[in-house]
Amino acid sequence: MPGNTFGHLFRITTWGESHGPALGVTVDGCPPGIPLAVEDIQRDLERRRPGKQLTSPRKEPDQVEILSGVFEGVTTGTPLTLIIFNRDVRSKDYNDIARLYRPGHADRTYQQKYGIRDWRGGGRSSARETAARVAAGAVARKFLQDRDISVKAYTLALGGIHSREFHWEEIDRNPLFCPDALTAAAMEERLKEIRAEGDSAGGIVEICAKGCPAGLGEPVFDKLDARLAMALMSIGAVKGVEIGEGFAAADLRGSQNNDPITPEGYAGNHAGGILGGISTGMDIVARVAVKPIPSIAKTQQTVDKDGNPVPISIKGRHDVSAIPRIIPVCEAMVLLTLADFMLYPSLDPAGGWGSGRYGS
Repeated sequence: MPGNTFGHLFRITTWGESHGPALGVTVDGCPPGIPLAVEDIQRDLERRRPGKQLTSPRKEPDQVEILSGVFEGVTTGTPLTLIIFNRDVRSKDYNDIARLYRPGHADRTYQQKYGIRDWRGGGRSSARETAARVAAGAVARKFLQDRDISVKAYTLALGGIHSREFHWEEIDRNPLFCPDALTAAAMEERLKEIRAEGDSAGGIVEICAKGCPAGLGEPVFDKLDARLAMALMSIGAVKGVEIGEGFAAADLRGSQNNDPITPEGYAGNHAGGILGGISTGMDIVARVAVKPIPSIAKTQQTVDKDGNPVPISIKGRHDVSAIPRIIPVCEAMVLLTLADFMLYPSLDPAGGWGSGRYGS
């Protein structure tokens, strides 16, 4: 099945299914000499894994193993392969709905496209696939750290509750990664109410990249914002992406939306750090709309494989929202996109990453 590879120079291929023996990723194009240990990857996986407060009760340790590409504690420049074994698989939870198409899921579209589907949790279409992305994103994070580039995601809205204040230091102090403590508490209560009703909730996540140099991005079809949008939209639960002011720019005038230019640089950042598809040197800011989890206990209408209408109520272990576990996934896709662009020869007068301005 094509479509499992992302990136051009810093390229990843993910593999594995939700209820298979394992899942993982191969990173090809990672430069040599980057210090990398299991602990560097495990930190990000810990934020994504299930079995914690406000998440699915599936108990997966998500312990990563490095199979290749690292020697004596640093990357070698050869393909880097990471594997995560599935430890808490309960495929029997799906036996009753193996012949049914779950509303909001990719069950029917996979069947229509391939003539076969893995009904055990959705197979490749399961959100569990994102564990491999997070592992690869942790590698990209290490590469970008040496270049003083950082990426942070946080929750702006959840279940219809929107953050009113922004305190950077608050993000890691609550389980929802919300920059507003009072809003975070209200969001937690809302999630408990929605779970009790057998329903689910969506929200909005913002991602901010700091330290990006000016010049990332290629005209015309390989714009940085175009690639970021593609990267973030490839996450299953994401249904919308905006950069900078995004859709709010439609209500502004040019005099309001334009970022004035001064001898010191830009006097605003309505553009979200990207103009003409090329980074400006300002913070890169993107937001994603996260849909509600489609697996809900409330009874819904669907059909079986023979086209017969039937009611469906989905049991088992499911999140009430993709937030907060989608936070490190959003970070990973931005990290991978930036790492890829940092290796483009157009940024390096020497024509490669080995000896140029952005090289190792």
